[in-house]
Amino acid sequence: MFPGNFAWGAATAAYQIEGGWQADGKGASIWDTFCHQGGRVLGDQSGDVSCNSYQLWNQDLDCIKQLGLTHYRLSFSWPRLLPDGTTGHVNQKGVRYYSRVIDDLLASGVTPMVTLYHFDLPQALQDQGGWTSPRIAGLFNSYAKFCFRTFGDRVKLWITINEPYVCAKLGHEDGVHAPGLKEPGTAAYLAGHNMLRAHAAAWHSYDSLYRAQQEGAVSLAINGDWLEPLRAGSGEDRAATERCRAFTLGWFAWPLFVTGDYPEAMRSAVDAQSQKLGYNGGSRLPRFSEDEPAVLGTADFFALNYYTSRKVKAGGGGCGRMSMKADRDAEEVVDPSWPVCGVSWLAVAPPGLRKLLKYIKDTFGSPAVYITENGFSQTGPLQLEDEQRSGFYRDTLSEVAKAINEDGVDVRGYFAWSLMDNFEWADGFSARFGLFHVDFADAKLPRTLYRSGREFAKMISTYK
Repeated sequence: MFPGNFAWGAATAAYQIEGGWQADGKGASIWDTFCHQGGRVLGDQSGDVSCNSYQLWNQDLDCIKQLGLTHYRLSFSWPRLLPDGTTGHVNQKGVRYYSRVIDDLLASGVTPMVTLYHFDLPQALQDQGGWTSPRIAGLFNSYAKFCFRTFGDRVKLWITINEPYVCAKLGHEDGVHAPGLKEPGTAAYLAGHNMLRAHAAAWHSYDSLYRAQQEGAVSLAINGDWLEPLRAGSGEDRAATERCRAFTLGWFAWPLFVTGDYPEAMRSAVDAQSQKLGYNGGSRLPRFSEDEPAVLGTADFFALNYYTSRKVKAGGGGCGRMSMKADRDAEEVVDPSWPVCGVSWLAVAPPGLRKLLKYIKDTFGSPAVYITENGFSQTGPLQLEDEQRSGFYRDTLSEVAKAINEDGVDVRGYFAWSLMDNFEWADGFSARFGLFHVDFADAKLPRTLYRSGREFAKMISTYK
């Protein structure tokens, strides 16, 4: 049903679990700043302590062992390793922390997958323009090379940047994620462009300097919903669906896997809207320079974060001013037959994952695929016997098996989000995605296995 070497994993991110925001020489990140401004996160909560994994790593490792995971996806905190974002100041205590985590995982027979950037940019670099600055690609490349050099003898699966779409749009268009910018129609495209430049530079550095000796693989984690027309017979809805796909998954997958540039549907929509609004500042969607490392071919596998599906109908973008919504000119709606779990945006639709995997195979040249995030949230009263989430994992893994066995998709692994309840960005601690519950009201932050965790562990032991 699943290949014998299939990666059974769970995922976390540094800012969401580590705490220790000022411990042992760590620099400030944009999420430290964003949370401390107040009024940004539900209940003014923050990741200052969160699961305190910086001090309680042994408990996390026990959780990983209890589940029987073969792989664990974690992220490095850039400002914990390089407090000002540059290699001019290396925090050796941060280096020792991640070295210990990696060594403990390997000693336990667990393969680490490391994400270099999961939303927590050093504040020192944000002060210089952050992801909207052209300099950021070179700074990220220096950070990536430092990590490859320091940890690459033990880490063989690398993700450069997690969900550049979310970082660009929510952080630079909508302002609901750090750094909290609201510059609609411009900053998100620029941030996304620089993230692709940064990723490509890091991939080429790995390829030329480290691959031969370290024999690892590098990619970019792209989030994507499954999208389909609201009215199957409507040409307008079909075209709107393609636009939506171009502005989300395609925005980052097309340059990496298809043409080395953005989808034509995306560029033509942006340029047409600019012309309509009388914008004369050149294309708002930047172009890649031939003087820089090529973006095409800089993914050794397709790293997919999938959570939900949407139906798409034409229209909904006519607001008379520049914005990504206006450029896209399409509206996404939830099928009422899909149950919504916890957070309002998460409609549960496991069949959409199979459809998306098949689309990736057909569109991007049958790449090896790791499902690097997928999960089910719980809000409101705690339910340790979370039967719904247990069913979700059974249904989802059944769809993944069909994608492998019936559709011929080369799926190499599945990482549940998340190992444990954690700080869920603007939702704070109100949304619980964990296989383990964390009691944030208890200073000891005990981890307790959910029923879904027990069921997930059984599935792993059955199939691996």
